[in-house]
Amino acid sequence: MNQNVEALERELTFTRFDAMCERYPEKTAVVYLGERFSFSRLQNLSERFGGALVDLGVGKGDKVMIYISNCVQWIIAFLGIQKIGAAIVPVSPIYTSHELEYMITDSGAETVICLDTNFCYASEVLATTGLKQIIVTNLADLLPPWKRYLGVLFDKIPNGKVSPGKGIYSFKKLLTHAPLKARVELDPWKDLSYILYTGGTTGFPKGVPGNHIGMVSYVNDVTDDVAGDFLLEGGDVYIAVNPLFHIMALGLFMAIGLNKGNTTALMPTPQVDAILETVQRHRVRWFLGVPALYRMILENDRLDQYDLSSLRYCYCGGDVLPLEVFNRWQERFGIPIYQVYGSTEAGHVTYSRINENPKPTTLGLPLKSRECIVVDPETLEPVPVGEIGELLVTSPYTMKEYWNKADETRLSYVDIDGKIFYRMSDFVKQDPDGELVYVERSADIIKHKAFRISASEIEAVLQDHPTVIGACVVGVPDPKVGERVKAIVVLKTDAKGVGGAELLQWCRDRLASYKVPGYIEFRDMLPKSKVGKLLRREIREEERRRISKEKS
Repeated sequence: MNQNVEALERELTFTRFDAMCERYPEKTAVVYLGERFSFSRLQNLSERFGGALVDLGVGKGDKVMIYISNCVQWIIAFLGIQKIGAAIVPVSPIYTSHELEYMITDSGAETVICLDTNFCYASEVLATTGLKQIIVTNLADLLPPWKRYLGVLFDKIPNGKVSPGKGIYSFKKLLTHAPLKARVELDPWKDLSYILYTGGTTGFPKGVPGNHIGMVSYVNDVTDDVAGDFLLEGGDVYIAVNPLFHIMALGLFMAIGLNKGNTTALMPTPQVDAILETVQRHRVRWFLGVPALYRMILENDRLDQYDLSSLRYCYCGGDVLPLEVFNRWQERFGIPIYQVYGSTEAGHVTYSRINENPKPTTLGLPLKSRECIVVDPETLEPVPVGEIGELLVTSPYTMKEYWNKADETRLSYVDIDGKIFYRMSDFVKQDPDGELVYVERSADIIKHKAFRISASEIEAVLQDHPTVIGACVVGVPDPKVGERVKAIVVLKTDAKGVGGAELLQWCRDRLASYKVPGYIEFRDMLPKSKVGKLLRREIREEERRRISKEKS
């Protein structure tokens, strides 16, 4: 067995973090709302939280949902849950009770960690799911009293109402528990690290299970090979802006920050001026953003007031980076924007390499632990270099299934020459240097800001309305956000008085805000194939032609 593989098999998601805690115990690991948390403090708090979870009955193999936004409690919870052998189920803090109920039931989570501001949603599903306990925190819980006081005084810290009761616990009080007494024996191949949810083709989100070695494989690739000697162990600064419940953001935070003894400035919300001030104050060198964020920074009226000269390595993911933004960034700051590409199912897949000036149209080169092929989507036969095909990805380390969804697994994973590949639903071509060039995505997936939105999930919610008999959801190109969500709806012939406002409110009650359509169009019928399959691609082409006509 290869020596590198043997070393990888001994690692868990927190192995390198623990090593950094021994090497740099007093160095700042996380800066959050001005409060510094050293590596030793972060380790101690996470092990106290893990110990408290054990006393609450959470053990190896159990699922714990993290339903909070970026804050130091997110990191403490993540590390504590991993160390007791449980699996995290991270979800967006803006999900509604409708979405939450489904994911709690599907994952089997019995514990949820929420903010006081979304406690109402968690408490709503307490009686309708297998949930046993809710752990509640506030964004400012771990700040000094004077900072909390000022935050409340100036209305800078949102607060929610929490009803006490059986099974309701305070995150802050749990941190007074004694640290874990003994390590849990874990198998990096067999034991789950997480279940992440992504859009489904049948209208329901799909759970993607991940083992420890699967996550470690791509995180280590980024740390050791992509960043390499450009990353200064114990002497670098990274800013975490993107939500940690996304695999892209969590992976890079671990690779650049936790696993290398470096400081991470953790942002609770992507507010542009706060980001720029943080870059200036902490001399940030590593940055990850989405195209919309890079555009917002370039268009900020106060950009000249900030010293951003410390920035060196800026990565972009989540959507295609417009050439105009790529060029403007390089002209303004004298540094390029590098690309990162991946998915919940495959993890991080490709990166631009730092030792070369990135090509603006490419996704970069595959990581060492990922194998990529470009195939004809009908025959699954490889296409020649330079020709367009569907991207398939595999890795010997990842799990290749959806949680409790055999039919979805069969649709998305294919066996080619004895290897199981994941169908990315993205169409690419390979250039002569081996880099992947993005062409377009499947009509089923909408890219809005940093989110991959399942068209069928929104369609299913609309079709649950008693007056709707058909719905088609597509992404309409928009240079500022990537795509806007548009719904085309067919009503029953006897439907009366139902308009777009009512259907939009119906969606708001059942979907996270970023999934709600921007507008709704009513039609008498939808385009379908001979076998009755909805032809979203035709609608997308209609929208593109309409936009082109308007521009001309």
